Amino acid sequence: MIRTSLPVKKALKPRRCRSCGNSFQPISSMSKACSVNCALDLVRQANARKEAKAKREERVATRVAKEKVKTRGTHLKELQAAFNAWIRCRDAGLPCISCGRPASWQGQWDAGHYRSVGSSPASRFDPANAHKQCLPCNRHLSGDLVRYRVNLVKKIGLAEVERLEGPHLPLKLTLPEILEMKAFYRAEVRRMKKEAA
Repeated sequence: MIRTSLPVKKALKPRRCRSCGNSFQPISSMSKACSVNCALDLVRQANARKEAKAKREERVATRVAKEKVKTRGTHLKELQAAFNAWIRCRDAGLPCISCGRPASWQGQWDAGHYRSVGSSPASRFDPANAHKQCLPCNRHLSGDLVRYRVNLVKKIGLAEVERLEGPHLPLKLTLPEILEMKAFYRAEVRRMKKEAA
């Protein structure tokens, strides 16, 4: 009979514990922690990472699902809000278009439309039709249109004001156009705020 000797186990090199960072002598090639407490800590960290990843994926899925159920009207409202925010940023240093209230006023500012969205839906997203306006003029004085027109003529000229007052073709935006405009105005607002900061 031929006797074979069992292979001699090589001693493993010391390693650094992934939990506490101390050096330790591993008992197997799979050892990652120096003690049971450190091993439990590693398991807790791994579980926390998995939970955080699952929550992130859930938030993304919820956001996508909410986006899918939005109607055209909802997208139009969001576009109007983005457009109004852009108008307020564009005219940030200017006074109220109607009463001339200075830009340093601490109240709320609106994007006041010269031709209202209800009376002229075709010009609701026309940048010449909307200007920064203080809340009292826009909401309490219904836009204060007499002074609005006088100051608008000074700002953009009589020909442009007459164009706004004239007839317009109906505005029929498709959903892709609405989404594109919404993305554009939101990006512009972010850029303007970044430049102002």
